[in-house]
Amino acid sequence: MTFRTYGDIDNPSLLLTPGLGVSYEIFLPLIERLKDRFHIIAVGIDGFLIGKESAFTSVDDQAGQIIQYVQRNLSGHLDASYGLSLGGKILSRILERNEIVIAHAIMDAAPLLPLPKWSVDPLRYYQSLNVWTCYHWTGFWKWVFHSHYFDVLLDECKKVWPYGRGKAVRDGYKDVYTHKLEYIHGDDIHYWYGTKEAFVAKPQAEHLLTLCPDAHIEVFHKMNHGQFLVDHPEMVARRIIDMV
Repeated sequence: MTFRTYGDIDNPSLLLTPGLGVSYEIFLPLIERLKDRFHIIAVGIDGFLIGKESAFTSVDDQAGQIIQYVQRNLSGHLDASYGLSLGGKILSRILERNEIVIAHAIMDAAPLLPLPKWSVDPLRYYQSLNVWTCYHWTGFWKWVFHSHYFDVLLDECKKVWPYGRGKAVRDGYKDVYTHKLEYIHGDDIHYWYGTKEAFVAKPQAEHLLTLCPDAHIEVFHKMNHGQFLVDHPEMVARRIIDMV
């Protein structure tokens, strides 16, 4: 795992954790808008590091590495944390473990529920093919697999594929979708998703509300997975500034 920092350490702290198959660089437009106001820590997840071969370990291990970093470098406290997809799953595990304080937490389309056991292996191999085609970018496979992707997200997937390849995707996907969020701790928890991913994301938000009835759910019209961040970083930045 890597930690890249931006901005003055005396500013409010903001941790950014990316999704499966992409790197911290998906946050660069957001970082540009927030680096003068926040001390930003952008995480690189094992298995999805640019320029460095690595293997995905587990959600719990990635959460543990972040917890240790925050305890060593930030006195165990974050003013805000935003996790996209897999990053949101890791953030949910950090909140579940309750070993550091996070004043404001945003989980963007985080998978909080397990899939049926019979479906996990077929879907993780499907997802591996999906990300493989992002890298190889052939017209036929793009047409078959990319119904829920869009070009910027595909470009981000292409950056990290050579360094973790299908194994990182398969291992990450399996671990994400075989664990259920059982508890959550935090005073200000937000869950975001787009209407185009509601079939998958809405049950996750409903599960979160059973654990934390005060959680804030926000649904973005005509947005797909990760699209609000990619298409509207200025709006994400404004929400984070207003939150903190």
